[in-house]
Amino acid sequence: MLRLDPAAGRQRLHLLCLGAHSDDLEIGCGGVLLRWLAEVPELHLTWVVLSAPGERAREARRSARALMKGAAGLEIVIGDFADAQFPAELPRLKAFLAELGRRVSPDLVLTHRLEDRHQDHRTVAELTWQTWRDHLILEYEIPKYEGDLGQPNVYVPLTAEQARRKVRHLMRHFGSQRSKGWFSEATFRGLMALRGIECRAPDGQAEALHARKVVL
Repeated sequence: MLRLDPAAGRQRLHLLCLGAHSDDLEIGCGGVLLRWLAEVPELHLTWVVLSAPGERAREARRSARALMKGAAGLEIVIGDFADAQFPAELPRLKAFLAELGRRVSPDLVLTHRLEDRHQDHRTVAELTWQTWRDHLILEYEIPKYEGDLGQPNVYVPLTAEQARRKVRHLMRHFGSQRSKGWFSEATFRGLMALRGIECRAPDGQAEALHARKVVL
């Protein structure tokens, strides 16, 4: 079990959080971030949302600031890439992330899964691996109609309160998404409960990630 609390010697952690859309990070790893915020004295984040037109950009900024309130540092970067068109935006996306990679060298990168069937998510994952070759990368999961959830190999148990806070946060900060059938408290609670069973989480709640390459 990897422990990131001060007793284990981890005092500072810089995270690069990459999301294609304004709610992706909160859905995929919001609980993980809440746990690390509680455990790591100096949590610094570079929070990147690549597509957030109009109201969704305001949602993204408000959500990141509220979720990560108390973090030692939070930089929010909002891109202007067209939703559902990331493959067509590939050259510009690649240049955008390459420039980000030249100035941001984090301890850990959180990004989408390579097997995600959403074309935007998958493109972000591919470019993440091309850009941050010397970094630990963990891929988060997002439930959706396509049914592409896989078998994760990294689990982060959450307290019951962290799980509740994640769900409350999503429902409060993303009004633009509430009309979607899958965007519901039951969806988010159900996946955390399932992952909690798989890792025998003390409170029965967890988030899961995918690690493809770990250097010891």
